[in-house]
Amino acid sequence: MSDLRSLLETHVGDGSLPGAVALVAHGDDVEVAAVGSLDTAGAAPMARDTLFRVASLTKLVTAAATMMLIEEGLLTLDAPVAPRLPELAAPTVVRTPSSPVDDVVPADRPLTVADLLTSRAGYGFPTDFSLPALVPLIGELKQGPPQPQDVPAPDEWMATLGRIPLLYQPGEAWLYNTCSDILGVLIARAAGQPFQDVLAERVFEPLGMRDTAFAAPQGQLHRFASYYRAAPDGGALELADAPDGQWSSLPAFPSGAGGLVSTVDDLFAFCRMLLAGGSYGGRQLLSADSVRQMTTDHLTAPQREASDLFLEGQGWGFGGSVDVARRDPWNVPGRYGWIGGTGTAAHIVPATGTVTLLLTQRQMGGPASPEVMRQFWTYAAARP
Repeated sequence: MSDLRSLLETHVGDGSLPGAVALVAHGDDVEVAAVGSLDTAGAAPMARDTLFRVASLTKLVTAAATMMLIEEGLLTLDAPVAPRLPELAAPTVVRTPSSPVDDVVPADRPLTVADLLTSRAGYGFPTDFSLPALVPLIGELKQGPPQPQDVPAPDEWMATLGRIPLLYQPGEAWLYNTCSDILGVLIARAAGQPFQDVLAERVFEPLGMRDTAFAAPQGQLHRFASYYRAAPDGGALELADAPDGQWSSLPAFPSGAGGLVSTVDDLFAFCRMLLAGGSYGGRQLLSADSVRQMTTDHLTAPQREASDLFLEGQGWGFGGSVDVARRDPWNVPGRYGWIGGTGTAAHIVPATGTVTLLLTQRQMGGPASPEVMRQFWTYAAARP
C-alpha cells in the first residue's frame, strides 16, 4: 500500500470494516489515518479522537500498573498473592487438564504475582476449549468476549474463582486472559482503592489519557464507535454493542483483561512512555528495569509451542506478547504489545522506536490475527 489511508480504505471499501483509525510512528515521524464511519449507517465519520472498546489492550495497562505497585512496595514480584487474595490461598488443580472439575490435587506451590503477570498461574484459556475446567470460567466468571455489565463484582467474582480448580500447576503452562482479571482485583486490594481509580491516578492522569476508562466518558457517546461481529450467515455485519450499551456506564467488575475504552492518541501516549523507559513529560512513571521486565519473553520454548494458537510464534512478557523470532513478515524481533478481540492492536518496537496502533470496530473471528492486522504490520515494518 502507498500509505496508511489507502490500506484502511481497502478494508472499509469492501465492507469488512465500517471504519478504522491507525497510527504508525517512527520516532517523531507520525502517520495517522481515520477512515470510514462510526457505524454501518454512516451517520458520522471516523475521527482521530473516536472512542473504541480496546479489549485485551487493557492487559498492557494492567501489567504496567502492577509494576508501579511493585515499585511502591505494595506488591512483590515473587511473593504469594494469598495475603491479598485469600480466595487463592489453597488452590487445587485438576489431575489432568481433561479431568472432571472434581478430580483434583493440591497445588504444589503458592500462586505469585509473577505467575499472574506471565499468565502462568494455571487459570485461563488453553488451546483446547472443550476441557471441563473451562466450563465455570466461561459460564460463571464470563471469561471470553467482553461483556462488562454481566460480570459480578470483584469479591463475588473472586469467591467463585476460589472454587474453580487450576488447569495446570502454577508456572507450568501459559493460559490466556484470566490472570489479567485477577491482577485487576489484586491491584485494587493492594492499593486500597478501586481498580479504576488506581489506573486513573497512576497511569491515565500522568499520561494525559483523558479519554481512557472502563466506560465511555460522560457526554462523549457521540464519539463512541458502534461495535460489530460477523453475521452467522456470513452476510452483513451485525451490531454487537451500541454506544449506549455495555460500555456506557461503569461496570461492577472493571476488567483488567479487556474492559477499557480508549483512543489512538491515549494509547500512543502509553506506548511512548514504554519506549522512553517509563518516562513521560519529565516524570518517571516506571523504572527502566520494570519496562525491560514487561517487554522480555518469560516463557520456555515448550510453553510457547503449546500456546501457538494464541501467540502465533511469539513469547509473552508481562501483559503482552514479545516477538522472539521473525517467523513472518509482520513479526519483528523484540516487538512488544498485544491485540484485542474487538479488532484492536498496539505494539512498540524498542530497537527502532516504533509504535503501531490499529483500532477497528469488528470482533475478531478467533485467536488468529485478521488479515487487516497482518497487512497493517507489514506496512508499518516497511514504511521508511
